[in-house]
Amino acid sequence: MSVPHRTVLRTTLVLACGALLGAAGNAAAAGPAGGVDAASAAPALAAQNILHRLCARQFEVAQRVDMESFRDYDAETFRAGHDERAVTVFDSGAVRTGIDAIMTTLASHFNDREAKWSWTERYRVVDGCRSAYILYETVYEIPRVGYRQRALTGVTYTHDGFKWLAVADQGTKLP
Repeated sequence: MSVPHRTVLRTTLVLACGALLGAAGNAAAAGPAGGVDAASAAPALAAQNILHRLCARQFEVAQRVDMESFRDYDAETFRAGHDERAVTVFDSGAVRTGIDAIMTTLASHFNDREAKWSWTERYRVVDGCRSAYILYETVYEIPRVGYRQRALTGVTYTHDGFKWLAVADQGTKLP
């Protein structure tokens, strides 16, 4: 049986990233006191920095896909960008834990396809290939009924070794 090219590429990337992180971590842990001078540790640290930049670029795509899939009523893509254990805290204080509960609550958004969703990024931090947080100022409108809501929406992401997944989303209504 033939292994799909994508699977081979993913496996190779994971192994290469693991080797880079392992080398970087070992060199950084050894440090000057471990008999490794700064010049010897530099290549491993550079490799780690490259990996972090790649993860930051991957995060840029993931967060954009997350926001655009909600805007474009693409429930399948939206769901795929969330961890199964994700939690959403709505501005009302209602909490939904687990992607199934979140998708059930958002079903009318995806089915009715009438809301307008826009956002402006206010803050972002990406912690290497581990976690990220992004804060948006958002507007959710349903013109047919005259509904318009502004909010600050914070989304926390984690990297599962292959991709970024949203794990927490919280909205705070703005006046």
